[in-house]
Amino acid sequence: MALGLFGGAMAVADGLPATVAEVKESIVAVGTFQRTAKAPARFLGTGFAVREGHHVLTNFHLLPEGSPGQGQGKLAVFSRRGKRVRTRKAEVVAKAPRYDLALLRIPGRALPPLPLNGREKVREGERLAFTGFPIGMALGLHPVTHRGIVSAVTPIATPVSNARQLDPRMIERLQEPYVVYQLDATAYPGNSGSPLYSPGSGQVVGVINKVFVKETKESVLQKPSGITYAIPISRALPLLEKVGRK
Repeated sequence: MALGLFGGAMAVADGLPATVAEVKESIVAVGTFQRTAKAPARFLGTGFAVREGHHVLTNFHLLPEGSPGQGQGKLAVFSRRGKRVRTRKAEVVAKAPRYDLALLRIPGRALPPLPLNGREKVREGERLAFTGFPIGMALGLHPVTHRGIVSAVTPIATPVSNARQLDPRMIERLQEPYVVYQLDATAYPGNSGSPLYSPGSGQVVGVINKVFVKETKESVLQKPSGITYAIPISRALPLLEKVGRK
């Protein structure tokens, strides 16, 4: 098949087009909403539906600081169904700042939850995809998909040769290191919180992280790189179990 020379046959074979069509229904924008503001909606990042569809997993660093009375509005998620954009209030029900993860609860009709695969190991060279909102809402509330390979399974913090390069965050992560996935696909700030998943099954293996990992992993670089990282989804499973026990 001639298309195979350019990757077309592989894209069809791994089922990505069909998987993307299903995954997009579970993707939401995470932000704040303040009805009286000049621009009511403020975009912060991406999230995706989990459990029974009334919960959204996202990055902890995306949560607004302070209280809603300080002008930034209330935490909310935004989703599109056809031409209609729906805004729902969101409540933080569990969080793991160490892994930059947060679990939100949303009211109303359930979203289709994505299946999570935190049991099998992700291998270097494995092809994966992620869907979210790169560059925020500048491109509209239309989820965008990127794909690439796992370039490395690597510790979140790398030992440095000079003590002056250390900061409290790096010291903490060096004391209790854990692995993250390094990808060769480019993610943008709005992609933080996007699900990283298998092109064939749609099973989520990680959560894209644009800020939290890079500030530790690449702190010694003068210029930021185009490398993308993801937190293994296994780090989110305790959050879901915690909510399930309530």
